[in-house]
Amino acid sequence: MDSEIETQIRECEARLYAAMSASDVAELDLLIADDLLFAGPTGELATKAMDLDLHRTGGTQFHEFVPKGLEIRVLSEHFALASAHVFLSGTYSGNAFAGDYRYMRVWRRDRSGWQIIGGSATAMV
Repeated sequence: MDSEIETQIRECEARLYAAMSASDVAELDLLIADDLLFAGPTGELATKAMDLDLHRTGGTQFHEFVPKGLEIRVLSEHFALASAHVFLSGTYSGNAFAGDYRYMRVWRRDRSGWQIIGGSATAMV
C-alpha cells in the first residue's frame, strides 16, 4: 500500500511542478486544498486563494523549475509528507529570485483525491 501511495504522490508532485511552471490555475485549483496553509520563503503565510491569485495575475512567475530530489513519507492511507529539492528562478511580487529551495508539503487524500493541505518553502544556502 505504501509504495502505491508513494507512486501517487510522485505523480501529484509532477503535476504540481508542471502547473506551477505554467501558472496553470485550473490544475493548481485541483491539487491545492481549500484549507491550505503554506509558509513561503520569507515566512509569510499563504492560503489557496492567495496562491491562485498570484499565479492568475502574474505575481508569481517561474522561469526555471528543475527538480533535484524528492523524498516521500507515507503517514497513513490519507496523509503523506513530501520533501522536494528544486532549483527555481523567476519573479515573486516583482522581485527576481534564483536558487535552490526545499519544499515540504503535506498531502491529504479525500473524496476528490490527493491535495496539498500544508507546507513551506525554504531557500537552501
